[in-house]
Amino acid sequence: MNTLNEEQTTKATSLLNALRAELRKVIIGQSAVVDEVLIGLLAEAHVLLEGVPGLGKTLLVKALAKTFSGQFARIQFTPDLMPSDVIGHSIFDLASNTFVTRRGPVFTNLLLADEINRAPAKTQSALLEAMQEYQVTLEGTACPLPKPFMVLATQNPIEQEGTYPLPEAQLDRFLLKIRIDYPDAREEAALTRSVTERNTGADLGVDRISTLIGPKHVESLQMAAALVDVDERVLDYAVKIVRATRENNGFSIGAGPRGSIALVRAARGAALLQGRAFVTPDDIKRIALPALRHRVTISPDAEIEGFTNDALLTSLLDSVPAPRL
Repeated sequence: MNTLNEEQTTKATSLLNALRAELRKVIIGQSAVVDEVLIGLLAEAHVLLEGVPGLGKTLLVKALAKTFSGQFARIQFTPDLMPSDVIGHSIFDLASNTFVTRRGPVFTNLLLADEINRAPAKTQSALLEAMQEYQVTLEGTACPLPKPFMVLATQNPIEQEGTYPLPEAQLDRFLLKIRIDYPDAREEAALTRSVTERNTGADLGVDRISTLIGPKHVESLQMAAALVDVDERVLDYAVKIVRATRENNGFSIGAGPRGSIALVRAARGAALLQGRAFVTPDDIKRIALPALRHRVTISPDAEIEGFTNDALLTSLLDSVPAPRL
């Protein structure tokens, strides 16, 4: 099977719409954020969530895990967190007189790495093998992680004291960098009413979320996204956008080839969410900011002039002609 037929596309999209509806029971507003997290799941990839505290990042991950009965684990990254706290360690068991391996919280389906930039590089790097190879090495033994496996890391863009910026090598492991902004007034009022109505509001639970599918169904959805057709002209368009970041004077460092790959992987998920078995140039443009904003470095001159990565990328997308299909 090389492409999706109409029946398979309709079935996958219907299931994705059901998952989206469940998530929106607790995540009011933030529709683009919900879609982009689902796109990351479809691409079998990891996402970095950036936003100030209190915008529902943890709630979104817990809700997503419940929709497919997935295992969920949360690690609060702190300056004293050790790599063994993430991947596990071996301890000597006096009763059996042998070393026993205790697996860390990374052995799960959805791993929430909360405030990942608060841990030093040594601990951050403990996730690199897991994110790239979908395995960790404990005492010289490679241990595969359960499938599906997805890291959703959060970081606070405002507070910088006591943080360790993620190195480019690790940023590149995240398919998408998703920015979560404040909800508008209407959405905030609806959110407040939802949390506090006939409730103390102390616990932001996911009791209203229904489990629709199992982990194996997620793997089937990922395979469906992998079969979404990408026309050669659309692929060429994605490559042109990435190469343009290397030629733009506003960036001191442009995106590498992994940026082109990220655009195509994410665009396939975006197309499937829209009920299509093929990618359009609009899918590429739609996903370009979250796929590329963390892969480029703004130049000092552009930063002094008040430009941001998103503003420069938006301008760049307008300058690269899209193919007509």
